[in-house]
Amino acid sequence: MTTLDNSVEFDEAGLGVWSDEERFDVTGERIAEYAIATNDPIEVHREGLVAPPVFAIVPVFDSMLTPVIDVAPIEIFGRVVHGEQDFRFHRPIKPGETLVSRARAVGFTGKPKGSTITVNIECRSETGELVNEQYLTAYFRNVDARRTVGEQAPEHRVDEAIRATTPLAVVEQHVDDDQTYRYAPASGDPVPLHLDDEVAKGAGLPGIIAHGLCTMAFASWAVLTETANSDVARIRRLAVRFAALVFPGDDLKTRIWQLSSENGVTTYGFETVRSGPDGDVVVLSDGIADIAD
Repeated sequence: MTTLDNSVEFDEAGLGVWSDEERFDVTGERIAEYAIATNDPIEVHREGLVAPPVFAIVPVFDSMLTPVIDVAPIEIFGRVVHGEQDFRFHRPIKPGETLVSRARAVGFTGKPKGSTITVNIECRSETGELVNEQYLTAYFRNVDARRTVGEQAPEHRVDEAIRATTPLAVVEQHVDDDQTYRYAPASGDPVPLHLDDEVAKGAGLPGIIAHGLCTMAFASWAVLTETANSDVARIRRLAVRFAALVFPGDDLKTRIWQLSSENGVTTYGFETVRSGPDGDVVVLSDGIADIAD
């Protein structure tokens, strides 16, 4: 129930409830379409031989929002934005397989300026092999759930002092004018804020915005090409916070720093910035990538 202030009652009975399983048939054509829609330069992705890392969102897309509605009142659903995304990879996705996904809300946190719901997602093969796990953080602007219940997504903060040092690599990227029209069908995300200028302006935006996960896909191939010899099989984790909007026509830069190395895995921090007349704006922050050596 919403009161006259911004307090909203989240339903903790919705926590821990798995959604119905969703099945997804992976094809080389869909993988290639996704790679091309995200300007991925890695040839085996563009040929549909193996999926790029952020393609992992595609098979789970239909299952991941139901748990949010199980916890948050439907009347505030229009305020939700994608706050953070954290992938844990057990192996790459390949064409010809059928994936089975399910999702559940595991916790929520209320604060006066905005509240979050954490969704845990599992993606498995038909035989039950765990292919990847994901944590999605749904952020409700100007909504206060007033309390914290359950578990939150694992941390992936990058020390601010690291950002003041020289990056290991800087990858320049460009968001094409038609990027959102290519990404929407490739990802299965039809949200009109990315496709209809009038709808976007009606929501108070200057125009259509790029999908956050498309920007994350840009960052993923920057990290893979600079740290993993373009080998998606080496990535173990990829996590970001969505910090600011990206628009068609924007010029981006992904900056990468080496943070640590332990037990055969090197951890890199990264961020993606949008170039503008008043300087760079961070659009993806607190990026973490674990790469097998």
